Order: sequence, then C-alpha cells, then structure tokens
Amino acid sequence: MRKPIIYLISDSLGETAEKVIKSALLQFVNGQEYEIIRMPYVEDQEKLKQVLDSASCDRAIVGYTLVNPDLRYFVKHQAIERGLEAIDIIGPTLEAMEKIFKKKPRLEPGLSHQLDEAYFKRIEAIEFAVKYDDGRDPRGIEQADIVLVGVSRTSKTPLSQFLALKSFKVANVPIVPEVDPPEELFQTDSRKCIGLKISSEKLNSIRKERLKALGLKENANYAAPKRIDEEIAFFDQIVDRLGCPVIDVSHKAVEETANLILHLLNVNN
Repeated sequence: MRKPIIYLISDSLGETAEKVIKSALLQFVNGQEYEIIRMPYVEDQEKLKQVLDSASCDRAIVGYTLVNPDLRYFVKHQAIERGLEAIDIIGPTLEAMEKIFKKKPRLEPGLSHQLDEAYFKRIEAIEFAVKYDDGRDPRGIEQADIVLVGVSRTSKTPLSQFLALKSFKVANVPIVPEVDPPEELFQTDSRKCIGLKISSEKLNSIRKERLKALGLKENANYAAPKRIDEEIAFFDQIVDRLGCPVIDVSHKAVEETANLILHLLNVNN
C-alpha cells in the first residue's frame, strides 16, 4: 500500500484540520505511514484550484476547514470533478449549529486561534503574578499592568491571582516601615498603582487568626495594635507620595475589590 498523502486546506492556520485528521488517521496507520501537507490561509478560488491540482497529482486525500460556504461548495465540486476524496471538517457542524441557533455564523477565519491567544495571555499573566508576588523582584513593577501596594494581610496575593485570571499582569509591593519601597515604585506610572487600605481593628483580627493558624501566640508583635498603627501610618505616607488611588479592603471580598480596581483603571485611562 502506498503512503497516503493528505492535503489540509484552511482559511486560517489549519491547526483544527490537522488535529482532527491525525486523530482519525491513528485508527488506521501510525505517524510514519502518511504525509500531511498543510495549506493555510487559502481564501480564494484561484488558490484552491492550484492546491486541488497538486492534490490530484499526488492522488491525495483532501481535508478542509473553510468557514466561507461558497468556498466549501467550490472545494466539494472541484474534488468530485477530479475524483478526489474530500472531507469537509467544519461545514456540517456549522450548518447544524445554524439550524439550532437560528442565526448565521460569523464566518470569521481563525477564531479558535484568537481563543488560544487569549488563553496563553491569561497563563502568562498568572505566571507573572507568581514571579512578582510580594515584592520579590522590583523589575516587575514597570512591566505590570497593575501594581498593588499594601501592608501584610491586605489580600495582595489573592487579588493578584484573581486579576491575572482576567489577563492582567499584576505585581504587588509589601509596605513595611523598616524597609524603603523599591525606587521602581516611584518611577512607574502612578495611575496603575492601587493602595490597599485596611482598618487597624480588622487587620488585628486577621493577623491574630494568621498567627493561630501558624501555631504562634496571638500577642506576637505582628498583631500588636501599636505595630499595626505604625505600618498603616507608613502606608499612608507611601500612597500620599505616589498619589495613587486607595481602596479600603477592610470589609470587601477579593472579587469586589478586583472590580473596584478595574473600574478605577478604566476611569484613570
């Protein structure tokens, strides 16, 4: 048996066609027993004729993902004239869904590729949030879409991750009286910085719970009211110097704070 050749014609990259055809081929042959020739970005009849002529010479199977119904019709009938086996990979699905949804498809090539780009952008944002969490590397401040500034236990990390799921690159900077914030913080655009404020009473309660969870005594300096007041006073100095918006997170869920942040960014942009 001769080695089968499969031409894959697409009005985009042709990745969908290749995945479907390869999955089907595995039921008959292994990866070394066939050849795939991908023909991406084919969007007119003249180019289709050239591809089908080449497929005829190779006595190839043709698989195609074309969202334009006129081009699908053209391939179908040209393949019949040439005696080619042609597989319309996406057409029957589009036609069935058109009946179900009672609306015409958008007929825009490459939408799945756009979805892939959105997915990878989100993954990149999540990795960014992890890398530049808790002021680990101040170089992330300039690259970030959003910079969160706050004392310990103001939900900087969960907020960073939540916003990353919306594809925003977020860096967060902890504010500690004994440590000067990185110079990068004052050199970046203050409009993308958000201060996270919290009441001393709420912070005291949160930190006591944190100490208990760690098996430590509640009266540690970390949760002492005097220490908390010092940290909040230093935080106020920093955000005043930055001139950035401040959100009181004392009684807000992460989702609520995230929505406020996005609203503020829209206002500032």
